[in-house]
Amino acid sequence: MDKKNILAQYEQAKEQFAATGVDTDKAIDALQRVEISMHCWQGDDVIGFEESDQGLSGGIMTTGNYMGRARTADELRTDYEKAFSLIPGKQRANLHAFYLETNGKRVERDEIEAKYFENWMQWAQELGISLDFNPSMFSHPKADGYTLASYDKGIRDFWIEHGKRSRAVGAEMGKRQGNPCVINHWMVDGSKDAPVDRFARRQLFAKSMDEILAEKISKDYLLDSIESKLFGIGLESFTAGSNEMCLGYALTRDIMVTFDLGHFHPTESVADKISSTLVYMDKILLHTSRGVRWDSDHVVLQNDDLALLMEEVVRAEALSRVCIALDFFDASINRIAAWVIGTRATQRALLSALLEPTEKLKELEKAGDTTSRLALLEEHKNMPINSVWNYFCEKNNVPAGSAWLDEVKQYEKDVLAGRI
Repeated sequence: MDKKNILAQYEQAKEQFAATGVDTDKAIDALQRVEISMHCWQGDDVIGFEESDQGLSGGIMTTGNYMGRARTADELRTDYEKAFSLIPGKQRANLHAFYLETNGKRVERDEIEAKYFENWMQWAQELGISLDFNPSMFSHPKADGYTLASYDKGIRDFWIEHGKRSRAVGAEMGKRQGNPCVINHWMVDGSKDAPVDRFARRQLFAKSMDEILAEKISKDYLLDSIESKLFGIGLESFTAGSNEMCLGYALTRDIMVTFDLGHFHPTESVADKISSTLVYMDKILLHTSRGVRWDSDHVVLQNDDLALLMEEVVRAEALSRVCIALDFFDASINRIAAWVIGTRATQRALLSALLEPTEKLKELEKAGDTTSRLALLEEHKNMPINSVWNYFCEKNNVPAGSAWLDEVKQYEKDVLAGRI
């Protein structure tokens, strides 16, 4: 689609939305300010760059063998840059601890330091983007079922130290980039069959997390969040970090809680948790993903679950209080395309929510006119949202529609095919 047609269609859409009381320019400005944290582990199938032959474990797995997996940090950064160039706005990069660079030196996870992420920080500074961080409490010989909730004090101490050092790395990133690094604490901790003493495990879990968070770090540099999970492969019957456990912990420790779209019962509404938690806490973290029958971390699409999630964020006027990150890994398709599809889907769902006549809907609701509310919600579904999206892409000098796919296919031929 050429620029002239994009602009013409946008002007028509702008008039249509104005008739419902919606300012499209204001919606675009709001979307422009949202930075989505793009996860590094999609680019290399959650393998990382440790000097280790440890396979992926901890209740998660990646399937597929599509060509072009990033094998080095330099390759991953190059792939990141390609994806960024096809996504409107300015996004963030989200790193796991085992994506460190050690020049061939074996560095255990309880020994990580900011210096091993220096290349990442310099790269981010050059691109003008920010970094987020995650401790890596899985895919390790000492992560066999339990980490922070292990009965073995030596194992607990190992992961506690890893958590402390991860926070120090994140704090340095936050200082360097001039805004808080969001650090997400998730750990495997669970069992295949039902344990008898769940209480003891959760006591250890909380005590270990308390030790990790013992050092007070300014929220200007670091924002801590804790992520729950319903179950995983080999952890079907119990996870220490359940939703109730993590929500209670976050509320009593003044940190954020993370809601992942794939970490709950299939029929459970994650969207409804937004307003429920923001009544009590300042900020929360969302992971956009897509569970299929179970937590399979499929590439996020613009489906009903995602739409409801973003609608709730906007309706609660919580854009400044919600951090948004991606969390999926699909090795069966082009990995850069997965990033682009997932990020753009998240943005499009958010744009749709921003273009909703929310104030009018709230007025009708307060007046008890639920008939008009329902009718207006249905009309919104067929408004020319895509014309506004295409204009947003054009404004950011990235391809509108599916034109970005041609660039990914060419990159696959020129770069990824050479990695076989």
